[in-house]
Amino acid sequence: MKITKLFNLKTGLCLLSLGSGTIGSVNCAVESSTKPNIILIMADDLGYGDISCYGNKIINTPVLDKMADEGVKFTNYYSNGAVCTPTRAALLTGNYQQRAGLEGVIYAAMDKRDEGGLSKKEITMGEIFQENGYKTGIFGKWHLGYDVKYSPVHHGFDKFYGYVSGNVDYISHRDGIGLYDWWQNTDTIYEEGYVTDLITDRALDFMERNKNEPFLLYIPHEAPHYPFQGRNDKADRLPGQTFPHMGSRPDREVAYKEMIEAMDENIGRVFEKLKELQLDDNTFVFFCSDNGALEVGSNGKLKGYKTSLWEGGIRVPAIAWYPEKIKVGTISESNTISMDILPTLLSISGIKTEHKFDGENFSGVLFNNEKIPERPLFWRYRNQWAVKKGDWKYLKIKNEEYLFNLKDDISESTDVKDEFPKILNSLKMQLNDWETEMNNYQQQTN
Repeated sequence: MKITKLFNLKTGLCLLSLGSGTIGSVNCAVESSTKPNIILIMADDLGYGDISCYGNKIINTPVLDKMADEGVKFTNYYSNGAVCTPTRAALLTGNYQQRAGLEGVIYAAMDKRDEGGLSKKEITMGEIFQENGYKTGIFGKWHLGYDVKYSPVHHGFDKFYGYVSGNVDYISHRDGIGLYDWWQNTDTIYEEGYVTDLITDRALDFMERNKNEPFLLYIPHEAPHYPFQGRNDKADRLPGQTFPHMGSRPDREVAYKEMIEAMDENIGRVFEKLKELQLDDNTFVFFCSDNGALEVGSNGKLKGYKTSLWEGGIRVPAIAWYPEKIKVGTISESNTISMDILPTLLSISGIKTEHKFDGENFSGVLFNNEKIPERPLFWRYRNQWAVKKGDWKYLKIKNEEYLFNLKDDISESTDVKDEFPKILNSLKMQLNDWETEMNNYQQQTN
């Protein structure tokens, strides 16, 4: 079987075919004495249909496509939230975001900049890996608290470089209310450059500096979140000026394409660096999105967009890559979700912890093409509730209720609640039990 590796040349994105060999499945990624490196890459507002390997015919994403060819592509991967903050809280804690009290977006309003964020009582991915001998770094978007007391460096990350708000101007690095938002650890720094390129530059430097010891590298990209700006655009958010929140370009679809392609190119630079440092055979890479796309993007056949609990708001692309450890070209239909990533990464790294998680370890999906045991997944956001178990999904929007069989109806076009009342009532009861558990937990911990 031919094994191909990913890398990026200065003149463009290229693919190199290396030798041949047999790829076999393994039960655990830590059979060798060397701890694997972990790279977690998350796009922002990238829809289910926004990249080529998920069916997009306009946007070119050769690196992500090749990553999927060489790894596992998930067709039933979900974000914990329909917006940014909740998913990021769940990702880093391995639990439903409701446990951390971060069910909604933390906004940039000045009177709230010090009023909310990820509490120190929450045990994060960074802290667990840090305690187990890993160098840890985050390069990109944080969005789990504006005040310095919520900084990633207080949550287990040795290095932080990027911004703390929901989005910044890709050129001037100013947030949604015009404040400068570009950080190195707990200090603001002033520099020029396109956000996607800058955070990749620093991520590559982190890899270089820590090439001789295991590292956890978290790269939460801004792309393709608005403002819609390509590399060659001017800054829209400047001091003392009003600005269009989503950017001044009238051709947003073209800008959107440029942003995703720039992100794909920069992910290629990460793979190229792994190859250069000879770390590619001992590094696990996972790519995902934090929620579905806005209307400028594509959620494929899925109904709804970001902020909704229709499939288009929460079902997103996800790809895992680990050469010679996972079977190439695998497509997984297992129901997986953001909070599953932490327990899975701990399994891959051989890290044992007494901490309990709502998320499930899906390493069996990666290495043995297994399915996660059937379990319900829950969502709650702004007068919307949803639960999915197996192929069935119950959705409530205000007072309207729906039941869908997603295996037969991925577009949620046919409500079948009248035909399957027992399934409807079972899912509703499970949702009620989950809500009671989350509400009780918050009352006990507050």
